[in-house]
Amino acid sequence: MRFFSADHIIPVNSKPVSNGVIQVDNNGKIQRLGKKEDFPSVDIQHFSGVILPGFINTHCHLELSHMQGLCPTGTGLIAFISRVVGFRDFDQQIILDAIARHDREMYENGIQAVGDICNKPDTAKTKSSSPIHYYSFVELFDLMQSKLTNDTIKNYREVFSQQSDHAFNRKSFVPHAPYSVSSELFDFINRANPFERTISIHNQETPDESQLFELGDGGFYAFYKSLNLNIDFFRAPKCSSLSYTLKKLNPRSRNIFVHNTMTSEADIIEAHNWSSACYWATCPNANLFIENRLPNYRHFLNTSAKMCIGTDSIMSNWELSIWEELKTIKKYASYVPLEDLIRWATLNGAEALGYESLIGSLEVGKSPGLVNVDIKWQDEATFLGSSRPTRIL
Repeated sequence: MRFFSADHIIPVNSKPVSNGVIQVDNNGKIQRLGKKEDFPSVDIQHFSGVILPGFINTHCHLELSHMQGLCPTGTGLIAFISRVVGFRDFDQQIILDAIARHDREMYENGIQAVGDICNKPDTAKTKSSSPIHYYSFVELFDLMQSKLTNDTIKNYREVFSQQSDHAFNRKSFVPHAPYSVSSELFDFINRANPFERTISIHNQETPDESQLFELGDGGFYAFYKSLNLNIDFFRAPKCSSLSYTLKKLNPRSRNIFVHNTMTSEADIIEAHNWSSACYWATCPNANLFIENRLPNYRHFLNTSAKMCIGTDSIMSNWELSIWEELKTIKKYASYVPLEDLIRWATLNGAEALGYESLIGSLEVGKSPGLVNVDIKWQDEATFLGSSRPTRIL
């Protein structure tokens, strides 16, 4: 048995415990949580600051790890996607080494589980031996071209079969975004996934997406033309892209909507009326990196939305750290309570990935990992300062 203490223990699902103690067994499973006086005559390892459960990164592109530093900031989403598509011919060992390196970085930064987007099988080897729980989202897109749907399904079945389901790892077929998936491909995804699976989709990330669905214009027409494709057949539904997407997804699944920089309060209410299992993943540093914009977090607070946190890829970020994402939100939206941010980064993310019985909060029977951050609880100055998470278990 091991005993860990801190100035404050943050269980997430209950109130913080001053000078609390956590008892864990040799496998990292929590046996007991209480105050120091409840643990007489034991060897307690004390940490300054707070102890939290391991973080949940609900949106990452680990397979892009070799592209760090290859894209300038502030280009906008369409230019960013075009740049990603244009990168080819990397040595496979460089790719695999970068994946392994950033997997270790995430674990050292206190990340316990990752919802990871997969277009290739490159990450499977690292995931099979990583201490991180991975939910692999095998991401399908046919660029709204029905003639490409069957080949897309065939190719991605192979990617899916190679993704790791070792230990606590899981996987689903998921759509990339409403502007890149045909109705036929949405239908396949709904048929292929049992309803208890989690589905992830990029949502309302750029004004061009809103223009495409609401007005029938915007930059995506030129983007498709640059790929020698056209979407002249597309008829704008004159509604938000999210409203369009809800008609394509299964409300019985857990659905994670990712980015949401253009999402309105009305959009969130519509989604909540459609399903009680909606989760909203925000990736603030990536949003700033690509589009230099952030969601309006008041919309999500006002609607009691189940928020969670992602890092996106290291190509669109400066590091893969959930703690740094929280600091960015607090810097630009200081009205978001710290307690809410911690829940977004832990238990909400665990629920979104279906891991809530295992990780995400400090509860007896769970093995959530333990992270120490040397801050004074609820002190914004130390939170926004040079604080860094340290994994202690």
